Amino acid sequence: MTESDSYMLPHKRLAIFTCKGGVGKTTTALNLGAALDQTGRPARLIDLDPQGHLSRIYGFAANRPEKSLFNFFAHATPLNFLEIPLPQTNRVLLASHGYLMKADSLLGKGPSMLQKLREGLNSCDALQARTSLIDCCPYIGVLSLNAIFAADAILVPVATDYLSMQGAQQITRTLATLEPVLKRRIPRRYLLTRFDRRKRMCIDIRQRLHDEFGAELCQTVIRENVAIATSPLAGTDIFKHQPLSAGATDYRQLFEELAASEIL
Repeated sequence: MTESDSYMLPHKRLAIFTCKGGVGKTTTALNLGAALDQTGRPARLIDLDPQGHLSRIYGFAANRPEKSLFNFFAHATPLNFLEIPLPQTNRVLLASHGYLMKADSLLGKGPSMLQKLREGLNSCDALQARTSLIDCCPYIGVLSLNAIFAADAILVPVATDYLSMQGAQQITRTLATLEPVLKRRIPRRYLLTRFDRRKRMCIDIRQRLHDEFGAELCQTVIRENVAIATSPLAGTDIFKHQPLSAGATDYRQLFEELAASEIL
């Protein structure tokens, strides 16, 4: 596929956001990026979490802040200068750095700062349009707000425990508060992860989420699967790690569901 052909493909911006760790946020960004690659859609993986797990999976944890997204936020370095091509893929990475932890205190929360990522991506996409997957930090601050303001849609992973469900409810309240500022309702989907149909709690939480979020709850669930847990340790996505696993099946189905609903 030529670069001009890539402009004929849909280019969305999806923020993957949750207020609780350990629910599969980074793993979901990793595997949806790989699923995009399999369909020929160029992807941009944005590691907006100061912990930098997504960057480390790919072996590109930025040792210097000037090579990371911190340089974009602190010094207005254009995003295309910071993109790292991922070998043998049609993906690029915008890497994280621990200095992003200082974003709230250093950068403030004025309207112009909250629009910074959106404006940076607009300039970047003018050079080469890509679907952007934003791996957000797990708290509400200037970084996650930048992701929300930049996103076309939000995906909220929810593990099958009650604290994760409360985290999803908190995000829902935050999005409702932001709607008057955004002047729109951001499309969102809630994704159930670490699902084990043998456990009654999993079935109960799935029903509760369905009752609360209705059609915004993904039909696809990500089942508890060893291959999903071990693929980041191998430095790769589920499709390369164990393409015949239940995890690969689930993430392929999730991608197809999100694409069919024009979320991705």
